[in-house]
Formats: sequence, structure tokens, C-alpha cells
Amino acid sequence: MRRRQFVAGIGGAVVSSLSARAQQPAKLPVIGFMGAATPSAWSPWTAAFVKRLAELGWTDGRTAKIEYRWAEGSEERYAEIGAELVKLGCGVLVTVGGDSARKATSTIPIVVALMSDPVGTGLVASLARPGGNITGMSIQSTDLAGKRIELIKEAIPALRRFAILAYVEYAGTMLDVAAIHSASKRVGLEVVTIPIHRANDIEPALASLDPQIQAVYVPPNILVNTNRILINELARQRRLPTMHGFREYVVSGGLMSYGPNTPNLFRRAAEYVDKILRGAKPVDLPVEQPTEFDLVVNLKVAKAIGLELSPSLLTRADEVIE
Repeated sequence: MRRRQFVAGIGGAVVSSLSARAQQPAKLPVIGFMGAATPSAWSPWTAAFVKRLAELGWTDGRTAKIEYRWAEGSEERYAEIGAELVKLGCGVLVTVGGDSARKATSTIPIVVALMSDPVGTGLVASLARPGGNITGMSIQSTDLAGKRIELIKEAIPALRRFAILAYVEYAGTMLDVAAIHSASKRVGLEVVTIPIHRANDIEPALASLDPQIQAVYVPPNILVNTNRILINELARQRRLPTMHGFREYVVSGGLMSYGPNTPNLFRRAAEYVDKILRGAKPVDLPVEQPTEFDLVVNLKVAKAIGLELSPSLLTRADEVIE
């Protein structure tokens, strides 16, 4: 082969290689989505997150890739999910609670859509300066204990004694329990803690309640979220009113809830993800607290358990399910 032909051949190969590279699609940023329950249980929250992401320019499969994993209420599986998503090379993780994701990575940014008490559980150094790879939304559940007890008392004027269904493996719930006991003591109510460790404990725990128990306070967490229909059904069978932290628990048959709007929290989580994908660091993104809280009442459940709610309570409710 002549030298001129040889050089021309090399040049053509280089051009062809560069052209092929130019035509390859850019690698999409990967968002790891850690679902604590099942896809159906979380569908309103996931939809809110995905919609807001799209509004900000991140469409799954086009400008970003969302990898979903579901724990179905298992704390052990939730920890495994975090490790799986880290191995996939996700650029950011989206979760609730935050502890399982924190154990999986100390470097990948983590956006927690809802944290019970991030400072109290040690997830962040402070709300204003998180200090690590975690940021997101704090629901400050412990701060709402007094208001929820006030609402229980208004719903049941003769209330003297109630129970807390406590998933004792979750640090956030145990902080809730301490706050509930403290708030109850201040208003002269007696409260007992019924511990559960796994889903199989729920039915015997509620069956063991003293007949003098007049209501059940259910702090939100991964276990009760997945089993909220069962919990509410068992409580209804015993004609026990239930107090919850989120509307979704009331839609699933609980009596009432007082807390932030969960889809809004996931929309805000999408905005944090957007900032991180555009270069922001979690350490520079203060943990946010909701400023609006909804009171939701299920009138159908009240009638089913023979509880007559005052007109003033129903008038103040942001939503009454009939």
C-alpha cells in the first residue's frame, strides 16, 4: 500500500470514530428512588415527585433516569435498597426517614422527603447547616404531639387513657413516643406504649389493649405506613378512634390526622434534586420545615365506631371524608 493511501485510511478511521462518538447519547444522571412501602401505596407521592421533576426539566428516560426500588415495609429490605442504588452509581438518592440511606453512603447526596426529627436522630447537625450529604424536609413530628393530643381530646371529650402503637426499631418513632408522653402528662392524660417490631406484631398488640383504652395514636414510620389499612381495620373492630400524622392514613380508614401535606413534601424533594443535579451540595441546602398543616377527619369511620364529632371540630377540618 502506498504511504498516501495508508495515511488517508487512518484519517478516515479517525473521522468515523469521532462521528460515532458524537452520535452516542450523553449519559443521563441517575436518581435513586427508595420506596419504603409498595408502588401502589406510594403512588400519589411518587406522581407528585415525578411531575415536579418534569416541570423542572428532568423527564425519566429523556433527561434523567429514575431507578425505583421498593422495600414493602421491611426495614431490612430498605437497607438493601440503599446499597443497591449506591452500586448503580446514582447521582442522588431520594428517601424517607433517612437512616437507611445514610448507612449506605456518606458521599452521594441524599434528599429525604420527610424526616421525623433530623437533628434529634442525628441525621443532620442543624436545620440551617446540615453538615453532611443529607438534606430535605423535616416534619418535626415531635413538635406536633401536643396539637394532635389536643385534637384527640376534642374528638373524645371523655378521654382519659390512650395507647401509642410504637414501632420501636425506628429512632424517629421513639422520639415521638417521648414527646407524646410529655404532652399527655401536661394535660392529665394517661398513655401506654404498645411496642411492635414487625408486621406480625400488629394484630396481637392491638388485641392486647386494655378495655379502658379509648384511642390509639399511630406515629408514622415505614412499618405502619405499609400496614395502615390493617391497623385501622383492627382499631375499627374494637371501636377505637385513631390519630395519624398524614392524610393517607385517614383515607385508609383512620379517624383523623394532623400534619403536612405529603405530596407537597415530595414536590419539594424534587426541587432539591433539581438543585443537586445542577451542582448544588447538600451541605449548602438547609433542611426545610413545612409551614402549613392539614386536619383531616373521616366522618364515615366516626359513624362506624359510634363517635359523634363536634360541629366545631368538623368546621375546622381542612378535609372531611364522608
